[in-house]
Amino acid sequence: MQNHIPQPPHTAGLGYQGLRPRIEPSQVPSPIEAAETDRQAWQNKIYMTLPGAQAPLPTSEFVAVDQGNSSPRFIRATTWNVPYSARLASDCAIPLSVIVQPFADLEPNEEAIPFVDFGSTGPPRCAKCRGYINPWCTWVADGARWKCNLCGHATEVSPAYFSNLDANMFRLDHAQRPELNRGTVDFSVPEEYWAQQPPAKINPSYLSIDAPPSGFRTPQPMRYIFAFDVSKDAVETGFLETSCKLLKTVLYGGTTMDQEQREPCLPPSSGFAILTYDDTIHFYDLKSDLPPMLVVADLEEVFLPVREGIFVDPITRRHVIEPLLDALPQRFANFPTTNSCLGSTLRAVLASLAGRGGHSVFFHSTLPNVGQGALQSTKAEPELFDTDKEKALFKPRDLSWLDIGEELAQEGIGVSMFLAPNRYMDIGSVGAVASQTGGEIFVHPRFEVERDGVAFESQLQRLMKRFQGYNATMRFRCSSGLNITNHFGSFARSNPTDLDFGIIDADKAVMADFEHSSTLSTREYAYIQCATLYTTVWGERRVRVINLALQVAELAGNVYQFADSSTILCRFAREAIVNMSKQKLSTTRDELTESCSAIFLGYRNKCTPASRVTQLIIPEAFRSFPAHLLALLKCKALKGRYVSSDIRNFTAHRILSSPPRDLLHNLYPQLLALHDLDDKVALPQVYTVDNPNYNPAEGGAAQYQYEKIELPSLMRNSYYFMEANGIYLIDNDEVAIFWVGSGVSPQLLQDLFGVDDFLLLNPRLHLLPRLPTTLSTQIHNILTKRTISRGGRKSKILIARQNQDAPELEFSDMLVEDQNNGALSYVDCMSFIRVYLALLHKQISKVLTHGSPLVGPPSMRASPW
Repeated sequence: MQNHIPQPPHTAGLGYQGLRPRIEPSQVPSPIEAAETDRQAWQNKIYMTLPGAQAPLPTSEFVAVDQGNSSPRFIRATTWNVPYSARLASDCAIPLSVIVQPFADLEPNEEAIPFVDFGSTGPPRCAKCRGYINPWCTWVADGARWKCNLCGHATEVSPAYFSNLDANMFRLDHAQRPELNRGTVDFSVPEEYWAQQPPAKINPSYLSIDAPPSGFRTPQPMRYIFAFDVSKDAVETGFLETSCKLLKTVLYGGTTMDQEQREPCLPPSSGFAILTYDDTIHFYDLKSDLPPMLVVADLEEVFLPVREGIFVDPITRRHVIEPLLDALPQRFANFPTTNSCLGSTLRAVLASLAGRGGHSVFFHSTLPNVGQGALQSTKAEPELFDTDKEKALFKPRDLSWLDIGEELAQEGIGVSMFLAPNRYMDIGSVGAVASQTGGEIFVHPRFEVERDGVAFESQLQRLMKRFQGYNATMRFRCSSGLNITNHFGSFARSNPTDLDFGIIDADKAVMADFEHSSTLSTREYAYIQCATLYTTVWGERRVRVINLALQVAELAGNVYQFADSSTILCRFAREAIVNMSKQKLSTTRDELTESCSAIFLGYRNKCTPASRVTQLIIPEAFRSFPAHLLALLKCKALKGRYVSSDIRNFTAHRILSSPPRDLLHNLYPQLLALHDLDDKVALPQVYTVDNPNYNPAEGGAAQYQYEKIELPSLMRNSYYFMEANGIYLIDNDEVAIFWVGSGVSPQLLQDLFGVDDFLLLNPRLHLLPRLPTTLSTQIHNILTKRTISRGGRKSKILIARQNQDAPELEFSDMLVEDQNNGALSYVDCMSFIRVYLALLHKQISKVLTHGSPLVGPPSMRASPW
């Protein structure tokens, strides 16, 4: 009999009120079971992308073969069978959306994205809707025209692109044309696709002696600006010194904080500049062997103090840059100031990169309280929580931050921020710039080098290494009968159809809603096309085109069967984040619950009308959805208990741009029992397979061997399934916590931590020791595998001994199936949903039987959620 651990008393949540049907925790649908089943199903199987198959879950590792439909890595739909009419879509209550991650990382054994160059003419496009040619277009007039799959218009083929057709109406060169075979393609584009300079402003935000640039923006290699906050907080916490050291590793390689060797990350031919700021802005002339610090004290009318020397090649100027980075922390340690002019420094970045674009990375520590967009600290935040005024906490207090972000995005400049606040920073204002420009925010509250350094370094490495483009614009198009209605993500808007990004990278995803404008034919596919126009970091102008063909269904059962619950969760999450600044959080949480219930009610009414009203029926594709929705309700952005607005805004920024895999792992962390690991799991295993291409006449090997590490199965996030004599690892891609039970075996402690006493285990251990034991090797392999799957980003490591250490509070909150975070437990939620659906069904049955008016069920807004 398992010795289950009771939920600790410090975990705050809501108790279930009213009649509670008895449900055993082990009997409710398990999100882990669904994920593990899918992971094992695709472990040794290839996903073919033609329409008609259910895609693997985003949490599974899979290999996709592009057959004309883009891989689910790049685009996913809320349902792979689109309802044929608006009425059916409304009855099913499944939102119609797609989520696109245009630069997603590929698996090592997947084919690279093809690159096609049509020269000065550019890629063939529809003369009517301007859609790009793709595998779903058809050929007419003996190959002289091609018919657009989006709008149906027939466009003339240029003489250089003409080819005769075969008996199947395919071009004779079809197999040699990647744009006609692959769903995801990169096209080289001519000058007419270059980014346009924004119109000159009557009142420019910075001073310049040069005339405002106009016309096209010539593609050039990326320029980077690294801006350091040198105020008192940054100096005293060691954040400034650590930032300078880590930047040297990025520029020149070397040994990381966890003793790994790294190569330089900055792309070749990139321009490099350094800024520092406190109550003034400091530029550095890096072309001088003794670089002078050029101070700009006028924070309202920012200007460049020198025209040449700000940007240099970091390799050729290494002898200047390294000593400067070494000297910066000490230079500002003697006379620190508490002031910070972040807003004005952003204007300085705009002045430095205007007319060209680029990427600016900020290392910031304190509330910007001087210069443009100056903010003041507030003590009224707790008083606003759970009132009508709390929505003001989730948008910029000074609209100038939105203006700065919009200008930077128009100029093709992305802003990413590493924030290390010791107190209130107003991330709702500061972070708006990163959100509008397509940048990223990383937050390390109360920065400590020992605890945060390794994660900080891996984040900076990932920021520089991942695939990215700048001066980017994205547009969605869909086939006749559908319309794009809404967009969610981190971007700026210059018009209703185009999304502007200063920078867009491999970890960013954008979502678009679509709706019916007419009834669709079930004999044809519904098409979605996403085109992202961008400049590479090495200075080429390209457009990445992503195509998706979806089957059309006239039966509700098919819509539910091919639904993608992870994409639906992304859609609900992003809408909730957008609504944070429009309404109370409690209202947003209630709307999420209603949306979930509406899907289940639609399934009962359309697919299982003969079932008992008290029976809770969940579609197979939604087995894990209630648990994930509950996790969303308990996330730091939306949870019911008091959380500082800075943490809520940071979490909101992350959710708004996260791809499905990252979102699922963040909301429902991966929990693993380390004391139950099999001796062979997480260790390299050699497999022998037959060579399908073996030919005795040609020689070669009939079999070949490969090495693979199998990850262990996860467990559900609840104390109910834990034991007091175990060690558990929970990881949400930001923090990895080792929970150590009070009854743990001394041998387990010795094998993993190198100590044999529960009380001697160091609670401030932030780097797992490498020991010559099987368990230590297994855990390091698991952590390494997870790090690789995140593109190299590492989680902060914390130790939580049972009833001993503060990180156990965070651990308890991450067990989202328990009663915590101001919400019910998963079991109570399932009980409540079942009761609620029964009430809904009874009312609908009453209307159908007696013709009485539908007055509406008891509102979910009065629920204990």
